[in-house]
Amino acid sequence: MFNRLFKRNFPDYWNSYIGHFATKHQNEISTARFVVFDTETTGLDIIDDRILSIGAIAINNGKMDVGDSLELYIKQDIFKAETVEIHGILKEGGILKATEEEAIIAFLNYIRDAILVAHHAAFDVSMINGVLSRMCLPKLKNKVLDTGILFKKTNLCESKEKHYSLDRLSDTFNLKKHDRHTASGDAFLTGLIFLKIVSNLKNSRNLKLNDLFFNSDRRGLL
Repeated sequence: MFNRLFKRNFPDYWNSYIGHFATKHQNEISTARFVVFDTETTGLDIIDDRILSIGAIAINNGKMDVGDSLELYIKQDIFKAETVEIHGILKEGGILKATEEEAIIAFLNYIRDAILVAHHAAFDVSMINGVLSRMCLPKLKNKVLDTGILFKKTNLCESKEKHYSLDRLSDTFNLKKHDRHTASGDAFLTGLIFLKIVSNLKNSRNLKLNDLFFNSDRRGLL
């Protein structure tokens, strides 16, 4: 009874999002829906900075699906001119921008119960959760994979103590760095890196979906 009353306090879009997790899916990499995403922000402070844009692309049946993608730009209440040189997003300009709430609703509708993938994912997830908190909603429910951590499972990793940037992994896998420091461009690049990592791991073992999540020295926000 109390659970039903509590649930009714949430908006329909949140209940719809949560509803996707009621059905269990097969524990197979080949059939799982992954959503690779990236955020461009006003800075690196998860409390005071804000999201400027979100880029996401799905991996369906083991392949990048350009037709299943999302790109959002958010109206800037906080503007830092010094970061424009990095991400190129102006406070005004001709790009159609959504409110923070509109963008997160669209993001939740898009990701559903997919497994989220990001590079140094703790930051991007924390930024999304920050918006949810300001909307008086709980945190994301999705499982999350970090390509920075996954790379350390491969035989290409030189040291588990090193910090591997997106640029470094792009060079390792000989990937061209188109549209770097745009959310959609970085999401696409991260997706390619994720597929390369999975392919490498499959060469050395009978890889299961749960193997991607196991991390003996797990720490941080995830």
